[in-house]
Amino acid sequence: MTKGSVKPAQLEQFRRLSTCLVASAIETFRVRLPNTGFANSSIKCIFRDQLAIAGYAATARMRSSNPRMEAGKSYDYYDRTDWWNEILTIPAPRVVVIEDVDTPPGLGAFVGEVHANILLALGCIGIVTNGAVRDLADIRPTEFQMFAGNVSVSHAYSHVFDFGGTVDKVPAAAREIRQRRQNLVGLRRSAGFTLDKLRQTIRDTAVSYQESK
Repeated sequence: MTKGSVKPAQLEQFRRLSTCLVASAIETFRVRLPNTGFANSSIKCIFRDQLAIAGYAATARMRSSNPRMEAGKSYDYYDRTDWWNEILTIPAPRVVVIEDVDTPPGLGAFVGEVHANILLALGCIGIVTNGAVRDLADIRPTEFQMFAGNVSVSHAYSHVFDFGGTVDKVPAAAREIRQRRQNLVGLRRSAGFTLDKLRQTIRDTAVSYQESK
C-alpha cells in the first residue's frame, strides 16, 4: 500500500474484506497473470482464533539455507537494524510481508519469540510469509498474528537481504467487485429472475466497470 494514511474506520472496512474478494480485486490491475501472485494453501493462519488483521505492508525478502554472502557479515539474523528503520517509515498498523526465496522455502524460521516482540515494538501486528515461523506458544499470548508456510524449530541462516518493495493497492477495486457480485446474486434471488435479465446484468456491470477504470 502507499505510504499514506487512512482513517481507522476505513482500515476497519478493509479488514472485513474477504481474501477471495481481495484476490479478485488484484486481478483487475492486470499487473500479472491471474494464475500467479497469490498465496496458495501452503500458507496457513497460525492462530485461527484471533481476529483478522489489516495494515500497511512492510516488505522484505529473506533466505535461510545458506549464510550471508557479504564479506565480513555474520549470519546473525538480528543485525538488520536498517530494515527496522524502513519499517518505521510505513504508517501503523504495520503487517510484515516476507518472501522466503529459498527452494523450497521455510528451512529456517525468521520470526520467533524475539523477533515477534521486536516487530510488536515497531508497531507491527502480524507477519505474512511463505517461509517458516517458530516459538508459537510464546508468541500466541502477544496477539501477534502469523500466516506462514510451515513451522521450523530452527532459524538456520535466516537473514533479510532486501526490503521495501511495493504491494498492490486493492480496496477500491474490491469494493467495485463486491458491488458487481451483489447485483448478480440479488438478481438470482429476485422473483423476476430470467436468463435474459442475467445476461443483461452481466453486460451492464462489465460496461460500468470498464467506465470506472
